Amino acid sequence: MQGSANLNVMIKAARKAGRSLVKDFREVENLQVSMKGAGDFVSKADLAAEEIIKAELMEARPNYGWLGEEGGGEEGKDPTRRWIVDPLDGTTNFLHGLPHWAVSIALEHKGEIVAGVVYDPAKDEMFFAEKGAGSWLNDKQRLRVSGRRELIQSIFATGVPFGGRADLPQTLQDLARIMPTCAGVRRWGAAALDLAYVAAGRYEGFWERRLNPWDLAAGLLIVKEAGGLVEGLTQGEDPLISGEIVASNEQVFDKFAKIIRG
Repeated sequence: MQGSANLNVMIKAARKAGRSLVKDFREVENLQVSMKGAGDFVSKADLAAEEIIKAELMEARPNYGWLGEEGGGEEGKDPTRRWIVDPLDGTTNFLHGLPHWAVSIALEHKGEIVAGVVYDPAKDEMFFAEKGAGSWLNDKQRLRVSGRRELIQSIFATGVPFGGRADLPQTLQDLARIMPTCAGVRRWGAAALDLAYVAAGRYEGFWERRLNPWDLAAGLLIVKEAGGLVEGLTQGEDPLISGEIVASNEQVFDKFAKIIRG
């Protein structure tokens, strides 16, 4: 697929950050790690990756705004456009030597996500999409959500809150309702990849609470452009604002969302 100039810049930045992260991942035992909060870690590798991405994107588009997990937000000279970046989604996996983490980069224009990249360096899988141009994997493979129609045939993904988070009981209630109806639930610890996997048809759906815009922005566009449906857990809410999302293929969406919404 021939992408726009903006998309090409995003892919280049994701790959460059990915190379840096892979190098650090090989030496994960030697990383200096500081605590940001209960179960929420940040590493030197994470910060370095964000610096790489920011340098690449802002050099190419110096007037755009910026919202990053580590560096916070900056207003751009162009108030209609901003980058939304998670340099390392799945930090806890990374720090434990689990090869399931990603770089997530999205471009927002007038409040709408118009381009998104989710790059898994450990597996060298680049998921990307632009509004109206479909979703793709590694340039050549067009992505489509799963065609499964029955919940009992479906696999869903979510995030299970770590100890101390107030929404753990709510998630356990979700699991109690959905697990008897489906083929399984996966908890792999990287929301951006969960959404990319829904787009690729590897999962039928995904839901989670208390996420941030950088966790969701790129992935939700990739799901939509692959033919999936994305909504807030509360109907009518924007997941980028609420931080709560339910996404799946069209065939199971209503049944899935009804169960999760209780």
